[in-house]
Amino acid sequence: MWTKDRVLEDAKKRDVKYIRLCFTDIHGTIKNVEIPINGLEDALDNKVMFDGSSIDGFARIEEADMYLRPDVNTWLILTFENSMYGKVARLICDVYLPNGEPFEGDPRFILKKNLKAMTKMGYDKFKIGVEPEFFLFKHDANGEITLDFNDHGGYFDLAPVDGAETCRRDIVLELQKLNFSMEASHHEVAPSQHEINFEFNDALEACDQLQTFKLVVKNVAKRHNLHATFMPKPIQSVNGSGMHTNCSLTNQNGDNIFYDKTKPYQLSDDCQYFLAGIIKHARSFTAITNPIVNSYKRLVPGYEAPIYVAWSDANRTAMIRIPSVREKATRTEIRSTDPAANPYLAMSVILAAGLDGIKHKYDHVKPISENLYQLNRDSREALGVENLPENLKDAVKAFKSSSLMKETLGEHVFKKFISAKEKEWSEYRKIVTPWEISHYLKAL
Repeated sequence: MWTKDRVLEDAKKRDVKYIRLCFTDIHGTIKNVEIPINGLEDALDNKVMFDGSSIDGFARIEEADMYLRPDVNTWLILTFENSMYGKVARLICDVYLPNGEPFEGDPRFILKKNLKAMTKMGYDKFKIGVEPEFFLFKHDANGEITLDFNDHGGYFDLAPVDGAETCRRDIVLELQKLNFSMEASHHEVAPSQHEINFEFNDALEACDQLQTFKLVVKNVAKRHNLHATFMPKPIQSVNGSGMHTNCSLTNQNGDNIFYDKTKPYQLSDDCQYFLAGIIKHARSFTAITNPIVNSYKRLVPGYEAPIYVAWSDANRTAMIRIPSVREKATRTEIRSTDPAANPYLAMSVILAAGLDGIKHKYDHVKPISENLYQLNRDSREALGVENLPENLKDAVKAFKSSSLMKETLGEHVFKKFISAKEKEWSEYRKIVTPWEISHYLKAL
């Protein structure tokens, strides 16, 4: 465990000259206040203030002053940012008000709050493992980002080592320098699409790592004269990028409570209740797990993305899959989440939905073995299978009607998020797209 004194000693020993005090806004964007090394002690004494009114979704102008409280256990030397002047480090911070109270609009605080609610129910850890996908695109001669593929590989292909494979390998090696535990990396289905999987970790630490992961990916890609994007669907004719989220709960002894060898599928009653909660609230939390207009260009038939609210132990057309491994590795894999999501908020709503199922002992939901892509709507409805929202407008409508989402995120973020997303949809629906021009301009 890190302490203030250990951080100061390490900074001196390793020639740190610059520190990034990082936090995350409600949209999942990483923000930071930058300080030179002589300001580190004040930062560790929680004396660094910033203007919250300038951060979208944070405070109003009359309540702008906010303080950053670094979590010393997130002290990290950013090896990919080393300069000739000395090393660069980061600390992830919680956001506090001048009165010493945590800011209710801080996504990291919201996840902590929901984890605390979990422990009150008798569970110890919410463990997650994420599988973020991303694209690597070329720059043109002027350095502008293009949609040109960097490779034309497919699933698990070994692309030419002078291109995508080298970049992805360098990303993994850079992450290892930061002591990240990566499970695997590989080429994904679409050209220039890649996936790097995280080992299971406590939810808070996993979300912190995911935010840092995105920085590493973008910085290493830039070294290779490539642009890395976590946009869910940058190219309409190929698969989009998801972020499958594997979840489990442990008890105070560290046992995975989702496993019970005496039950059907070797899934415990709590696991079945958790699944039922996810299914019940899936449409309501999709605005958080798939938060932008572009998210819904991925959630369409024909590109392997899950669009039907169901679970299965094998069927990949369902939104939730139970991988075949059991005992300690028993988990629910939520396949609809995409990498545009704010991880702290996404894990909060997933956890809250599952815990709601446990708390109220929702009826077990039968798994679906049929290929849902091949069934028509009437057949799916006969099986009790709903669609995920088809666009951001419908997702926000479902989100607005959910008392659980309001309770989970708090009134501040609940209202700010709705306002921001309604504005986003309003702006989008006014755009005349190239598709409309090509279909209607000459014909009408």
